[in-house]
Order: sequence, then C-alpha cells, then structure tokens
Amino acid sequence: MAAGAAGFDPDEHVRFARYRRAFATVAPEEAAGLAARVLTDPERSMASGAVCEYLDRRAAELLTDPGFPAWHRELSGVVAADAFAARHLRDWALLRAVTLDEPWTEEQVLAAENRLQEHLAEESNARPVLGLLAERGRTRRTRNVATARLRQVR
Repeated sequence: MAAGAAGFDPDEHVRFARYRRAFATVAPEEAAGLAARVLTDPERSMASGAVCEYLDRRAAELLTDPGFPAWHRELSGVVAADAFAARHLRDWALLRAVTLDEPWTEEQVLAAENRLQEHLAEESNARPVLGLLAERGRTRRTRNVATARLRQVR
C-alpha cells in the first residue's frame, strides 16, 4: 500500500480512499499491521488522517470493553512515531479513564486536544473534570460549557 508497493497510486486521494476501505474491513488482529503500513505513506498527514479515522471508530467500539487496554498497547507502539495519531490515541485512553472512573491526571486533561476537552465538558458527569475544565480549559467555549454543566451535575 505504501510507496514502492504494487498497486501504489500517486494520487493521495485514491490512496486515502483505499486506506479507508482497508480499515473498514480489516480483522482486529491485522489492524496494527495495516496501521503500520499506512503510516509509511509519503503523504504523512493523509496517512495519519486515515489511521486516526480508524482509531476513532475502533476506540469508540472498545471504549468500555475489557479489550481496550490490550488494543491500546498494541496500537501505541505502531503510532508512536506519528505525533498526531499518538496524541489522538492517548486522548481515547483518557476518555476511557474518565468514563470508567479510573485514575487520570490534571496534566492529561489539560494537554488533551480541544475536541476532547469540549467532549468532556459536554458529556462528562465527573465533577473534578468539569471543575478543572471550567477553570483551566483551553478554549472559552470549553470553560463556559464546563461551568454550566458543573451547575447541573450533582
């Protein structure tokens, strides 16, 4: 699938569509290998986007599943060299921790991508998370939503 491979198409849009189709049908035990191959694509941002799309889908499916930690460990090594995908995967682990009332740190929440901070402000019932985001969330919107939600959550 990557440069130099049979079937390599120079059009990144064609490759992105091919990667999306591959991730849609990949067996769970083959996903890490596929992600590793996709991340060798010379168009790094496109490859990262395809991998992150897969991470979003699979992490949402596994979020509260006992299989999440093993999946996360396996994919962490694969995406480690891609800063965006690695951060994306860390954010999913943080969302899982907050959702399952597992340990998390202020630093993790404050370092999370804007989209996760906003999601936590909108959806979390964890008062410590909401309090932190109300006071120190990255965007005004996150702080305002967290402040309003803090009043609603008992």
